[in-house]
Amino acid sequence: MTNKYKYFVANWKMFGDIKTVNSIYTVIKASKSRNFSKAKIIYCPPYTLLNTFVNKLKKTKVEVGAQNCHQSSSNGPFTGFINSKMIKKLGCKYVIIGHSESRNSGDTNILINKKIKSSLENSLTVIFCIGETFKEKKKNKTKKILINQIKKGLKNIKNIKNIIIAYEPVWSIGTGLVPKNEELLNNILFIKKFLRKNFNYKKTRVLYGGSVSPYNIKNLNEINQIDGFLIGGASQNSNKFIDIIKKSFN
Repeated sequence: MTNKYKYFVANWKMFGDIKTVNSIYTVIKASKSRNFSKAKIIYCPPYTLLNTFVNKLKKTKVEVGAQNCHQSSSNGPFTGFINSKMIKKLGCKYVIIGHSESRNSGDTNILINKKIKSSLENSLTVIFCIGETFKEKKKNKTKKILINQIKKGLKNIKNIKNIIIAYEPVWSIGTGLVPKNEELLNNILFIKKFLRKNFNYKKTRVLYGGSVSPYNIKNLNEINQIDGFLIGGASQNSNKFIDIIKKSFN
């Protein structure tokens, strides 16, 4: 871990209702433990639960983020969307931008860049997702893809202090497949070096995401350069989520 905190971002995706929200009390209780003092826990539930999460997590160490946002900071005729200003006013501190599932739904690098700019303007910390597909990996295009996504996603953004990178190989998300440690370390170091060189920022936080579970977390934690994890399915179960955090510090 190269930063003060290790991040544990719970991406609930399209999951959850009012009843399932109560499961977070187990996590809130665990977050008070001394063992969790260096854990930065962030929940990113669907839009329908953002307000509930914010209210339930007040006066706790656990924070809240959204899973995406519209690129416009102004009100407008955008049925079905909410923007970064609305997310901020709800009390959220983070927003996930560029997740591969959002990219598959139409988020281009240009659109992602606009969303990131809007989010930064509204004082949100951006969790910026990048990653290659299996086909791109097989063609040895991983680094080329990462550079392209970073350059276009962060175009004309000079200060990346409030940007957290989440390296998520598309082929690993929801498949149970995880990169080998040597490969993962190599890609994490490549991302950090590229950002340090091009944005002159030495404290870049790079998370890993993709089939993170209680069963592989100890192996993943052998890579000291990883600053935390973006966790999907396993984060929907409080016991599994806590287990991941515990094993990251033991």
